[in-house]
Amino acid sequence: MTTPNAQTAGQHLKREIADSPAAFCRALTLSDASVAALETLDLAAVRGFYTIARGSSDAAANILSYEFMRETGKPMTSLPPSIFSTGQGVDLTGNATLVVSQSGASGDLVRSAKGAASRGSVVVGLVNQPGSDVQEAAHVTLPLNAGPELAVPATKSVIASIAAGMALLGYLVPDYATRATASAKGVLALEGVVHPRLGDILASLSLAEHVYIIGRDTGYGAAQELALKLKETCALHAEAYASSEVLHGPLQLATRPLFVLILDTDEPEVQASLDAAEARFGKIGTRVYRIRPSDVGAVNLTPAAAAAALLCLTYPLVLDLALSLGLNPDHPETLSKVTQTL
Repeated sequence: MTTPNAQTAGQHLKREIADSPAAFCRALTLSDASVAALETLDLAAVRGFYTIARGSSDAAANILSYEFMRETGKPMTSLPPSIFSTGQGVDLTGNATLVVSQSGASGDLVRSAKGAASRGSVVVGLVNQPGSDVQEAAHVTLPLNAGPELAVPATKSVIASIAAGMALLGYLVPDYATRATASAKGVLALEGVVHPRLGDILASLSLAEHVYIIGRDTGYGAAQELALKLKETCALHAEAYASSEVLHGPLQLATRPLFVLILDTDEPEVQASLDAAEARFGKIGTRVYRIRPSDVGAVNLTPAAAAAALLCLTYPLVLDLALSLGLNPDHPETLSKVTQTL
């Protein structure tokens, strides 16, 4: 284990987490140039949406897929980049593809953006780095405007990816744009806010060897992102599950020591499923934590904004845990900022 310099470890990640609520608001506002570019496309006529992303960006895409399907009534699902990077691609005529990437530089995502366009899809990039190769390949790119992200683990760019996708959805569904704008105020109010149970959760998590992060709907995407952050910054075995799926085979692991954190978006429609998961784990004797945006007064959020709010509230947990383990979350030993995959 590498012991970080106590004065510098995690300083970049701390600043970027703190900037996440503001990054959400910046990305949620479409510039005149972005609106003009979108108007050159006939997105209202597309039959469905696909997303192409990896890692944290794929978790953001998962969050957006629930929101897009609910608001547009059209399917939205993920395509593996390998379809284009190791195969010949698939026919995407009449569909739109969102390529989500912090750097816009990963080779397989660049090939996927080019491949999707060549196979008939309208390609929209959600990218933080201006002038990236993904931007060059996409028909339109919505900038995340998260600013430089110096820590290897992405945080504020993930939050901004969610917001940029919401901005695109607001362009397609004007009524949603009004609700998204209202949600931005609730997310921005999270600046400097610490969840009241953070210390208690951290104390239990520091003793855990195996972790389940559970959500439903957009909360499942947030669970995927938080589980990934625990793996990459804390070298902790963490798995994300939808509350509807975890009660099947994965429930058996709770017969051994297991830490469970439920991310609750406050959506009325998901309460019964989350309640059932919490009760089943509690019956086995597992200690279960459940947090909501409303715990800190963040209410009336769209489901995607609620997922972003949950990440804003739990990213500090990852930072504090990594530091308590003597790790530097800015630079995990085996990772780099731009991951080149085939």
